[in-house]
Amino acid sequence: MPLKSYKPTTPGRRHTSVLDSSDLTKKKRERSLVVALNKFSGRNNQGKITVRHRGGGAKKIYRLIDFKQQKYGLPAVVKALEYDPNRNARIALIEYADHTKSYILAADGLKVNETIMASQNKIEVKISNRMPLAFIPQGQNVYNIELEPGKGGKIARSAGTLVVLQNVEGYHAQLKMPSGEIRLVKKECAASIGQVSNIDAKLVRIGKAGRMRHKGIKPTVRGKAMNPVDHPHGGGEGKHPIGMKYPKTLWGKHALGVKTRKNKWTDKLILKRRKK
Repeated sequence: MPLKSYKPTTPGRRHTSVLDSSDLTKKKRERSLVVALNKFSGRNNQGKITVRHRGGGAKKIYRLIDFKQQKYGLPAVVKALEYDPNRNARIALIEYADHTKSYILAADGLKVNETIMASQNKIEVKISNRMPLAFIPQGQNVYNIELEPGKGGKIARSAGTLVVLQNVEGYHAQLKMPSGEIRLVKKECAASIGQVSNIDAKLVRIGKAGRMRHKGIKPTVRGKAMNPVDHPHGGGEGKHPIGMKYPKTLWGKHALGVKTRKNKWTDKLILKRRKK
């Protein structure tokens, strides 16, 4: 969908762009599929801030997304395409043949009144149909992929994301991730056909600080701009360097180039690392 920009009537409007919502077919959420969403402002169960620069923001109602889609063999009709404030992808309201409704991640190109299906066996390869990787043709784009069979989609859920199924051999399917990483996943894991909707979401320019505050993100101050008591980079006169061998966090640890990957038990499933 195209981006929408405005006349530069103010400095903020000059650089602002928003997504055109003409692709949405329903404005009001399905009341049976939403729950209240509490705010924690980056605080843990003790009230201590564990994630900085969080707070405020517009109130959100959480949509219950079905990442598993385990009504196998039951056709579902797409009733509407909706906006979700909790993610940058569009969501689709579907109604199964037994008249139960559900929200799923909408694929790019999915239309209202189309029929889709999830199955544990081989079915037609069409947008938003869901089946195990073992039955999907090689070279096909997929999204909302499971890491463990039956646990629900964990990979490729963000707007515009797609994963390429390169090969199925032995017990595993070989996937090329958006980062360039090539990894193995059990071939029994389910995936949906296509690419996640709202491809242009990454092109939106926020334009002004106020829009970030509406998203619940507060301003971030550079360590260089602080006093020595507040940050290892602080102090000095004018535009000075940090004066250290390497950048540090607020707590004195390495800030750049530190490996954060901890789940080493899956190293054997990664055939090629992501691009640096």
